[in-house]
Amino acid sequence: MVRDILRKYGIRGGDHDQHFLVDERILDRIVDDADIRPDETILEIGAGIGNLTERLMAKARKVIAIERDPALVNVLISRFGETDKLEIIHADVLDVDFPDFDKVVANLPYSISSEITFKLFKYDFDLGILMYQLEFAERMVARENSKDYSRLSVNTHYFADASIIMKVPRGAFSPPPEVLSAVVKVVPRPAPFEAADEKYFLDFVTAVFGQRRKKMRNSILKNKQLLGIPDMKEFISELPREMLDKRPENLEPAEFAYLANLMYMHKEEIQANGHHQLQKCSNKSG
Repeated sequence: MVRDILRKYGIRGGDHDQHFLVDERILDRIVDDADIRPDETILEIGAGIGNLTERLMAKARKVIAIERDPALVNVLISRFGETDKLEIIHADVLDVDFPDFDKVVANLPYSISSEITFKLFKYDFDLGILMYQLEFAERMVARENSKDYSRLSVNTHYFADASIIMKVPRGAFSPPPEVLSAVVKVVPRPAPFEAADEKYFLDFVTAVFGQRRKKMRNSILKNKQLLGIPDMKEFISELPREMLDKRPENLEPAEFAYLANLMYMHKEEIQANGHHQLQKCSNKSG
């Protein structure tokens, strides 16, 4: 069926992450795992030729399909015509605001998986069933003290519970990609720990994982300007030594937040004192 559609429209794929999922059993399982109710709106990113779109439309109230390739947009229009059950957005997924949606189900473009994932985390939704490169999926779900643990692992854990629900072989796609794939279930939830400032926390995690083989003490000192604390030598002695002596890959997500919170509050204090001193000087000169 799916291969017939590819032949009918002369679609070959292989460029711009275009590897079309053709295994009917995996397509059906993805939709089953999404547990779609008839009153829900589903966001699909990279709708392609509509093989997943068709199945989503059969279950949902509405499907919002984002597709960048004009040839594939034409295929979607040809296959489904005008219907209240489908809204096609012809655009780059990173350039558009998402309309309201309940769940996101998608075979994501692998080259921009990270950007799409963190964009999704800015939205309020109930569930994601998302296809990734296997290596990326393993980093998403990794925990501390494992080889796959990374910035992506910590940041994902901050926003959601994530688990790999199936691995997908190369032969499930046309044309077959060079990498293995996996489907990840993502359930957004409130963070299990407090971040005094979300952006600072995320920037902190990014900065220290830039030197993942160094101990936290050295990573923090190297990034002192980026973290907004130019004079770090005295302040770093106030941070917990047991955390500073670990490498980033050995810290739990909550420990990153604890360190980031202490540093953020110190940075704010420095800025407040600097502003206060500036005001005093200004008043004297006046």
